Amino acid sequence: MKILLIGEYSNVHNTLAKGLRELGHQVTVASDGDGWKNYPRDIDLHRDRKSRMGCISFLWRLFKALPRMRGYDVVQLINPVFLELKAERIMPFYRYLRRHNRKIVMGAFGIDYYWAKINTELKPLRYSDFNFGTELRTDHEALLYRNEWIGTPKQTLNQAIAADCDGIPAGLYEYWATYNQVVEIRYKMQYIPYPIVMPGIYRTSFYGGPLRLFVGISRDRSAYKGTDIMLSAARRLKEKYPDKLELKIAEGVPFDEYQRMMDGSDAILDQLYSYTPAMNSLLAMSKGIIVIGGGEPENYEILNENELRPIINVQPSEQSVYDELEQLILHPERIPELKRQSVEYIKRHHDYIKVALRYLDFYSGL
Repeated sequence: MKILLIGEYSNVHNTLAKGLRELGHQVTVASDGDGWKNYPRDIDLHRDRKSRMGCISFLWRLFKALPRMRGYDVVQLINPVFLELKAERIMPFYRYLRRHNRKIVMGAFGIDYYWAKINTELKPLRYSDFNFGTELRTDHEALLYRNEWIGTPKQTLNQAIAADCDGIPAGLYEYWATYNQVVEIRYKMQYIPYPIVMPGIYRTSFYGGPLRLFVGISRDRSAYKGTDIMLSAARRLKEKYPDKLELKIAEGVPFDEYQRMMDGSDAILDQLYSYTPAMNSLLAMSKGIIVIGGGEPENYEILNENELRPIINVQPSEQSVYDELEQLILHPERIPELKRQSVEYIKRHHDYIKVALRYLDFYSGL
């Protein structure tokens, strides 16, 4: 199969491409590298927004790349906004891809119109990026994303592509559950876990000493993802248990450096408002690092996982994070088993070859 993956979120497409290539398929990744994270890609579509020349350079590279985006069996878009352009300018490029390729799928991998609209109005999840129960979130980022996607050209683009595309893979339970509220496109949906390449070395042992805790901060999204709240809880515990907790913080660093900083940690705080571990948490788990974040029952149910429970699940509050992290600090005997289960969880459900096979089944059934 000849496959084109356009766009990038947290290394999803680059990792999926590795699995598909190892299975003998021809894969091209065209992306901006997910901005400052700078993930690998075959066609570079980054855009420097600081100058007019940056825009001109981007458009020149984009038009030059278009002939390389023809003749594929499947084109997968990371999001309806799959290019660094205004939404109203993306549709002609989508039509071009539609004309010159066999099938197109649109990933439900992150923020889009349906994610914002449904979790603002129907609220099928107990909590999300946009709601706590029946209450709407009012922090700056939540309001910003609602205003970006609802009643705007982004909404129009998202609805048009969702109606026209051949399939919609969802990478997390939350996205799958949200899109399934939309009757007219529900039949296009399929949940497929995110892919992870197991590292050559991972560590499941713990020989005592302080708990080494890692926190990664995304620029401009700390409040939206709840990292600010989680970090506050960690700092309170660092003051209370200075000899039992080490705290390492990474902010806005490229992917390779981020991985090096994460290595050697025992636990990570990530995604306060998530039901499930996303790419950052999954990467940590593959290294034998315990995730304190999203691990709701629905996460295990959609995977048919009835044995492993490696994630320390927290509710969306600072006190919940504080309490769960304190229990781990006070009971270090739990650490080796949670580390072991974390690695096994990735091997069972997120191995990049297993995930690539599921994508091939999905593509073949379009």
